[in-house]
Amino acid sequence: MESKKVPLRHRSDQNNGTGREKRLKRKEILEKKKSKDELIKAASSDGYPLAAFPASRHYNGNGLSVCLESGSGDKLSSPVKQYIQNLLKANMEGQYGSEWPAEEKVKRREMVAPEARYIFIYEALSASSIETSTTFESERRLTDCVGCKRPLVGFVHYRFTLEEEVPVLYLYEIQLESRIQGKGLGEFLMQLIELIACKKRMGAVVLTVQKANLLAMNFYISKLRYVISSISPSRVNTLTGDEMTYEILCKGFDDEAKAILEEIG
Repeated sequence: MESKKVPLRHRSDQNNGTGREKRLKRKEILEKKKSKDELIKAASSDGYPLAAFPASRHYNGNGLSVCLESGSGDKLSSPVKQYIQNLLKANMEGQYGSEWPAEEKVKRREMVAPEARYIFIYEALSASSIETSTTFESERRLTDCVGCKRPLVGFVHYRFTLEEEVPVLYLYEIQLESRIQGKGLGEFLMQLIELIACKKRMGAVVLTVQKANLLAMNFYISKLRYVISSISPSRVNTLTGDEMTYEILCKGFDDEAKAILEEIG
């Protein structure tokens, strides 16, 4: 059967139409990427995200009273840097085991990055608690801000970034001194992190947890309803992923984030 020939003019029109569609598609992709980049930039430029949540700047419960302040990685004082290093080692060295020396170097670089955002936790210190404080706590009081008698008792380190082209708040660290753990503060801080993420129009909160840290895994998955992300090693490659010592967890806030980071669609 003889095929019907398409006139040259019509073929040219078809090619032009295809070309226009490609240009429009590319323009749409570039505009979407620009919009996401601007969203990340705007979120990162806010030096006082806690100002939007005045009621969440204080926590009182289970005999614990703390207040929260914002900070950034490029503005950390030397005492605060030392405090962060000490608390990370106290809390995480056992979790990482032989991997800790290498991991500690990575964390030291991460903590002072300009894009690093912090929530610092301060506690009112009574005279009686000063008398009973440990050596670590006594050293920690050196990190108190000038003219401030409140000791620093923990911190949260997070960043705004893109994961699989989804704008997310990535939680790098949530570290509390052992004596203030188990008092509901961790859940309070995670609720605040999620509020900040939603306020800044992020699609999800993403975080990394060591598999050996069973308490943390249970806290995030069972209590806070986070899930193992589709970008976690155990889901990316089931053959090699199980050899990795960590999981990436996430909680999506919109359909796009859930479809990409949780593979729920």
